[in-house]
This record gives sequence, structure tokens and C-alpha cells, in this order.
Amino acid sequence: MSKKADRLNRIMQILKVRNGASIRELSAELDVSEMTVRRDLEVLSASRLVTLIQGVAVYHPANETDGEAILNKEYNLSAEHLAHRSEKERIGAKAASLLEPNDVIVIDTGTTTEQLARFIPETASLTALCYNMNILIELNQKKNTKIICGGGYYHSNTQMFQSPEGISLISRTCANKAFISAAGISSKMAVTCIDQYELDTKKAAVASALTKILLADSSKFDKVCPVMFANLTEFDMIITDKGLSEEWLDTIRRMEIELLLV
Repeated sequence: MSKKADRLNRIMQILKVRNGASIRELSAELDVSEMTVRRDLEVLSASRLVTLIQGVAVYHPANETDGEAILNKEYNLSAEHLAHRSEKERIGAKAASLLEPNDVIVIDTGTTTEQLARFIPETASLTALCYNMNILIELNQKKNTKIICGGGYYHSNTQMFQSPEGISLISRTCANKAFISAAGISSKMAVTCIDQYELDTKKAAVASALTKILLADSSKFDKVCPVMFANLTEFDMIITDKGLSEEWLDTIRRMEIELLLV
């Protein structure tokens, strides 16, 4: 479990025992800054596990079951391949259909973005930047695709490479399109991922492209994960499946983000 997820669980344990605690008390107990506690409580508040009232966090036991699933589930890429596979395949195929000759693209970490890489036509002439082993393997089979790979420390649970040098490489790349994944998209428009080590790489990927495209199956909406890396308003397009709720359909249309349902 990541440090942040562990800290979120410790906060929940403290609030269960006391029913409420101030930011200052939690900061002292966890030996972290009050700003860190505030960010953690924002995650828990977005998950409807706590309410913040004038600097005091109050526990919501009614939402505990869903919250524990969010906070305790360890991400594993191999297991994630099996979840919503048909939806991810359709999303990946639709994303691949948007590619144009000589595009320069960034493909973010994940299993939905892996499907995009798999559906790139063999004849497509483009340049693709990636930083994941699973996506690199797929791209290596595309004979006309030039590959740029950001290396660094290898995280086995996501198969992601991460390093300051890799982030710098992404930042120096001017891409036509960035295809970005998300582990959760909250009702407050926070686009989130699983672990802190993903943050700077994903932010660099979003910033590098002229067109920013979010690939996420409908199960990711109304879900909060520990690390926010973007706001939904930063994206030009969302590709998801037809399981998306009417509330989200209305929200995205009001935001004037192009929405493709598959």
C-alpha cells in the first residue's frame, strides 16, 4: 500500500475511534504537515467518508464500505486487464481511429491506453511517446511507429517507468494528442490516479499535448483515488462507454467537452 493510502486509512481509524478530530490533532498524530492532512481530508470528503466543519473532520460510518474499497484496494495491472475488458477494447479502438498520419502522440500508463496501442494500425506512420512496459511491447509490433520511451525506476504494479529525466523528456515533446488514463473521476471534477509516483509524469503528459483526450470506462466516474493530477476541464475530449450515467452526460455537455460514447 502506498504511503498516502496508508495515511488515509490511519485517519479513518482515528476518526472511527473519536468520531471527529481537528486538522491540528491529525497533523500531530500522523507527524505530517497540516497542509498534507488537508489534502488527505479533501480525498476523504470527496469520497463522502468525512465532513469538514471549520477545521474538524467528522466521520460518516454509513459510507464506510465503499470508502474502504477505494482506500484499500491495491492496484495491479495484471488484475486490471480483466476488469471491464470489452469496454476498454472499444474505447481503445475508438481512440486509435482518431490518429492521423505523422501524428506525435503521448500514451499514458494503464490498461485502457494499452488497448489504444494495440489497435494502432500496422500501416500508421506516427511517433509515440510512452513510459510503460505493457504499452512499449504493443508499440514494438507497429513497424511504422517511431517510439520514444521515457525510462527510469520501474514500478511493477503499474509497469510504469518514472524518473526526473523521463519527465523532462515528456516536457520537451510537443505532441498533437495525449491519450490519458484515470483511475478515478470525482463529482468535483478531480481526475485522480493510484499513487504519488505517477503525479509528475501524468501532469507532464497532459501539459505536453495540443489535444488532451481522456480514456476511461464508466466505472471510473464517481470514484476517488488518492492522487489528483488534473481537473476535468483540462481535457478536450473524453472517450468512455455507454454505461455513463445521465448526470455525468449532462455535466460533460455543460462543460463543452467533446464526448465519444462506444
